[in-house]
Amino acid sequence: MNVIIVDDEPLAREVLEAHLENVPGAEHIASFANAMEAGEFLREEKVDLILLDIHMPALSGLEFVKTLSEAPKIVFTTAYPKYAVEGFELNAVDYLVKPVSFERFYKAMQKVKNSLGNYEENQDTEEEYTYVKADKKLQKVFFKDIYYIEGLKDYVIIKLKDERIVTLQTMKSLSSKLPERLFRRIHRSYIINLDHIDAVYGNVVEMEIGKDEKHIPIGKNYREELLELINKHKL
Repeated sequence: MNVIIVDDEPLAREVLEAHLENVPGAEHIASFANAMEAGEFLREEKVDLILLDIHMPALSGLEFVKTLSEAPKIVFTTAYPKYAVEGFELNAVDYLVKPVSFERFYKAMQKVKNSLGNYEENQDTEEEYTYVKADKKLQKVFFKDIYYIEGLKDYVIIKLKDERIVTLQTMKSLSSKLPERLFRRIHRSYIINLDHIDAVYGNVVEMEIGKDEKHIPIGKNYREELLELINKHKL
Protein backbone atom coordinates (compact mmCIF):
# COMPACT_ATOMS: atom_id res chain seq x y z
CA MET A 1 0.00 0.00 0.00
CA ASN A 2 1.79 3.13 -1.24
CA VAL A 3 1.04 6.19 0.89
CA ILE A 4 1.74 9.92 0.57
CA ILE A 5 1.26 12.60 3.22
CA VAL A 6 0.02 16.09 2.44
CA ASP A 7 0.18 18.53 5.36
CA ASP A 8 1.59 22.02 5.70
CA GLU A 9 2.71 21.42 9.30
CA PRO A 10 6.19 19.80 9.58
CA LEU A 11 5.45 18.30 13.00
CA ALA A 12 2.20 16.76 11.78
CA ARG A 13 4.04 15.18 8.85
CA GLU A 14 6.66 13.76 11.20
CA VAL A 15 4.00 12.19 13.43
CA LEU A 16 2.24 10.53 10.48
CA GLU A 17 5.54 9.33 9.02
CA ALA A 18 6.45 7.73 12.36
CA HIS A 19 3.05 6.07 12.60
CA LEU A 20 3.37 4.67 9.08
CA GLU A 21 6.67 3.01 9.94
CA ASN A 22 4.78 0.80 12.38
CA VAL A 23 1.95 -0.23 10.06
CA PRO A 24 2.60 -3.54 8.30
CA GLY A 25 2.10 -3.42 4.54
CA ALA A 26 2.16 0.39 4.30
CA GLU A 27 5.00 2.13 2.44
CA HIS A 28 5.51 5.86 2.84
CA ILE A 29 6.76 7.11 -0.52
CA ALA A 30 6.55 10.91 -0.23
CA SER A 31 5.42 13.90 1.87
CA PHE A 32 4.29 17.30 0.66
CA ALA A 33 3.71 20.64 2.35
CA ASN A 34 0.93 21.70 -0.05
CA ALA A 35 -1.67 20.23 -2.34
CA MET A 36 -0.17 21.63 -5.55
CA GLU A 37 3.07 19.67 -5.11
CA ALA A 38 1.07 16.55 -4.33
CA GLY A 39 -1.02 17.07 -7.45
CA GLU A 40 2.11 17.23 -9.63
CA PHE A 41 3.37 14.02 -8.06
CA LEU A 42 0.07 12.22 -8.69
CA ARG A 43 0.25 13.05 -12.39
CA GLU A 44 3.32 10.81 -12.64
CA GLU A 45 2.91 8.30 -9.84
CA LYS A 46 0.15 5.99 -8.65
CA VAL A 47 -0.59 5.82 -4.93
CA ASP A 48 -3.11 3.84 -2.91
CA LEU A 49 -3.70 6.29 -0.08
CA ILE A 50 -3.35 10.01 0.71
CA LEU A 51 -3.15 11.16 4.32
CA LEU A 52 -4.53 14.61 3.70
CA ASP A 53 -4.74 17.67 5.91
CA ILE A 54 -7.82 19.85 5.40
CA HIS A 55 -6.56 23.31 6.40
CA MET A 56 -3.71 24.26 4.06
CA PRO A 57 -2.78 27.51 2.34
CA ALA A 58 -3.94 28.21 -1.23
CA LEU A 59 -5.80 24.93 -1.71
CA SER A 60 -7.52 23.06 1.12
CA GLY A 61 -7.60 19.29 1.35
CA LEU A 62 -11.32 19.23 0.59
CA GLU A 63 -10.83 21.40 -2.50
CA PHE A 64 -7.86 19.29 -3.59
CA VAL A 65 -9.85 16.04 -3.56
CA LYS A 66 -12.48 17.65 -5.80
CA THR A 67 -9.78 18.35 -8.42
CA LEU A 68 -8.76 14.68 -8.70
CA SER A 69 -10.43 12.77 -11.51
CA GLU A 70 -9.40 9.40 -10.06
CA ALA A 71 -8.72 9.93 -6.39
CA PRO A 72 -6.84 7.32 -4.34
CA LYS A 73 -8.22 6.33 -0.96
CA ILE A 74 -8.34 9.37 1.32
CA VAL A 75 -7.91 9.66 5.08
CA PHE A 76 -8.37 13.26 6.22
CA THR A 77 -6.33 14.63 9.12
CA THR A 78 -7.32 17.88 10.79
CA ALA A 79 -7.62 19.71 14.09
CA TYR A 80 -11.24 20.62 13.26
CA PRO A 81 -13.86 17.85 13.79
CA LYS A 82 -16.60 20.02 12.26
CA TYR A 83 -15.44 19.11 8.74
CA ALA A 84 -16.00 15.38 9.23
CA VAL A 85 -19.35 15.29 7.44
CA GLU A 86 -18.01 17.03 4.34
CA GLY A 87 -15.00 14.73 4.40
CA PHE A 88 -17.15 11.59 4.37
CA GLU A 89 -19.32 13.08 1.62
CA LEU A 90 -16.16 12.98 -0.51
CA ASN A 91 -15.94 9.23 0.20
CA ALA A 92 -13.06 9.48 2.62
CA VAL A 93 -12.24 6.17 4.26
CA ASP A 94 -11.69 7.84 7.62
CA TYR A 95 -11.28 11.17 9.38
CA LEU A 96 -8.56 11.63 12.02
CA VAL A 97 -8.58 14.51 14.49
CA LYS A 98 -5.18 15.84 15.58
CA PRO A 99 -3.26 14.99 17.65
CA VAL A 100 -3.49 11.53 16.08
CA SER A 101 -2.67 8.63 18.40
CA PHE A 102 -1.11 5.50 16.93
CA GLU A 103 -4.02 3.34 18.12
CA ARG A 104 -6.53 5.48 16.22
CA PHE A 105 -4.22 5.73 13.22
CA TYR A 106 -3.80 1.95 13.08
CA LYS A 107 -7.57 1.44 13.04
CA ALA A 108 -7.84 3.83 10.10
CA MET A 109 -5.18 1.88 8.21
CA GLN A 110 -7.11 -1.34 8.73
CA LYS A 111 -10.17 0.33 7.22
CA VAL A 112 -8.08 1.33 4.21
CA LYS A 113 -6.77 -2.23 3.80
CA ASN A 114 -10.31 -3.58 3.90
CA SER A 115 -11.54 -1.02 1.40
CA LEU A 116 -8.73 -1.80 -1.05
CA GLY A 117 -9.53 -5.51 -0.88
CA ASN A 118 -6.60 -6.52 -3.08
CA TYR A 119 -4.03 -7.78 -0.63
CA GLU A 120 -2.49 -11.08 -1.74
CA GLU A 121 -2.34 -12.37 1.81
CA ASN A 122 -6.07 -11.90 2.28
CA GLN A 123 -6.79 -13.48 -1.08
CA ASP A 124 -4.54 -16.45 -0.37
CA THR A 125 -6.38 -17.29 2.83
CA GLU A 126 -9.88 -16.61 1.58
CA GLU A 127 -10.69 -20.25 0.82
CA GLU A 128 -8.50 -21.89 3.48
CA TYR A 129 -10.13 -23.76 6.30
CA THR A 130 -9.94 -26.65 8.72
CA TYR A 131 -12.42 -28.95 10.43
CA VAL A 132 -12.85 -29.14 14.20
CA LYS A 133 -14.95 -31.55 16.23
CA ALA A 134 -17.61 -29.76 18.27
CA ASP A 135 -21.09 -30.78 19.42
CA LYS A 136 -20.59 -34.31 18.10
CA LYS A 137 -19.94 -33.14 14.55
CA LEU A 138 -17.09 -31.92 12.36
CA GLN A 139 -17.47 -28.21 11.79
CA LYS A 140 -15.81 -26.34 8.94
CA VAL A 141 -13.97 -23.19 10.06
CA PHE A 142 -12.36 -20.68 7.71
CA PHE A 143 -9.06 -19.35 9.01
CA LYS A 144 -9.92 -15.78 7.99
CA ASP A 145 -13.00 -15.88 10.24
CA ILE A 146 -11.07 -16.76 13.39
CA TYR A 147 -10.29 -13.81 15.67
CA TYR A 148 -8.49 -15.66 18.43
CA ILE A 149 -8.13 -19.05 20.06
CA GLU A 150 -8.17 -19.47 23.82
CA GLY A 151 -6.83 -22.54 25.58
CA LEU A 152 -8.58 -24.03 28.62
CA LYS A 153 -6.70 -27.16 29.75
CA ASP A 154 -7.79 -29.90 27.29
CA TYR A 155 -10.27 -27.65 25.49
CA VAL A 156 -9.86 -24.69 23.16
CA ILE A 157 -12.32 -21.93 22.34
CA ILE A 158 -12.28 -20.69 18.75
CA LYS A 159 -13.76 -17.18 18.62
CA LEU A 160 -15.52 -16.09 15.45
CA LYS A 161 -17.39 -12.83 14.98
CA ASP A 162 -20.81 -14.11 16.07
CA GLU A 163 -19.95 -17.52 17.46
CA ARG A 164 -17.56 -19.41 19.68
CA ILE A 165 -16.69 -23.03 19.07
CA VAL A 166 -15.53 -25.24 21.94
CA THR A 167 -13.52 -28.27 20.86
CA LEU A 168 -11.76 -31.01 22.80
CA GLN A 169 -8.10 -30.70 21.82
CA THR A 170 -4.95 -28.93 22.95
CA MET A 171 -3.59 -25.58 21.77
CA LYS A 172 -0.55 -27.41 20.42
CA SER A 173 -2.58 -29.79 18.24
CA LEU A 174 -4.75 -27.01 16.84
CA SER A 175 -1.86 -24.61 16.23
CA SER A 176 -0.20 -27.20 13.97
CA LYS A 177 -3.14 -26.80 11.57
CA LEU A 178 -2.99 -22.99 11.40
CA PRO A 179 -1.10 -21.04 8.68
CA GLU A 180 1.87 -19.32 10.31
CA ARG A 181 1.47 -16.20 8.18
CA LEU A 182 -1.89 -15.49 9.85
CA PHE A 183 -1.60 -16.77 13.40
CA ARG A 184 0.77 -16.18 16.30
CA ARG A 185 0.78 -17.31 19.87
CA ILE A 186 1.05 -14.24 22.11
CA HIS A 187 0.29 -15.85 25.49
CA ARG A 188 0.31 -19.36 26.90
CA SER A 189 -3.51 -19.27 26.64
CA TYR A 190 -4.01 -17.27 23.42
CA ILE A 191 -3.33 -17.53 19.70
CA ILE A 192 -4.47 -14.56 17.61
CA ASN A 193 -5.24 -13.91 13.97
CA LEU A 194 -2.82 -11.12 13.00
CA ASP A 195 -5.23 -9.69 10.42
CA HIS A 196 -7.75 -8.88 13.16
CA ILE A 197 -5.45 -6.79 15.36
CA ASP A 198 -6.84 -3.27 15.79
CA ALA A 199 -4.25 -1.93 18.23
CA VAL A 200 -1.32 -2.94 20.41
CA TYR A 201 -0.51 -0.99 23.54
CA GLY A 202 1.49 -1.96 26.58
CA ASN A 203 1.04 -5.70 27.02
CA VAL A 204 -2.37 -5.87 25.36
CA VAL A 205 -3.73 -6.62 21.88
CA GLU A 206 -7.06 -4.97 21.12
CA MET A 207 -9.59 -6.44 18.71
CA GLU A 208 -13.01 -5.16 17.67
CA ILE A 209 -15.36 -8.12 17.35
CA GLY A 210 -18.70 -6.90 16.14
CA LYS A 211 -19.79 -4.23 18.62
CA ASP A 212 -17.46 -5.49 21.35
CA GLU A 213 -13.81 -4.90 22.13
CA LYS A 214 -11.60 -7.77 23.25
CA HIS A 215 -8.39 -7.09 25.14
CA ILE A 216 -5.95 -10.00 24.98
CA PRO A 217 -2.86 -10.10 27.20
CA ILE A 218 0.59 -10.45 25.66
CA GLY A 219 2.84 -12.81 27.61
CA LYS A 220 6.29 -11.48 28.41
CA ASN A 221 7.91 -14.33 26.46
CA TYR A 222 5.93 -13.46 23.32
CA ARG A 223 5.93 -9.66 23.31
CA GLU A 224 9.31 -9.18 21.59
CA GLU A 225 8.39 -11.46 18.68
CA LEU A 226 5.04 -9.72 18.17
CA LEU A 227 6.65 -6.26 18.15
CA GLU A 228 9.31 -7.48 15.68
CA LEU A 229 6.54 -8.69 13.36
CA ILE A 230 4.88 -5.28 13.52
CA ASN A 231 8.12 -3.38 12.98
CA LYS A 232 9.09 -5.57 10.01
CA HIS A 233 5.66 -5.14 8.38
CA LYS A 234 4.92 -8.84 8.55
CA LEU A 235 1.42 -8.69 9.96
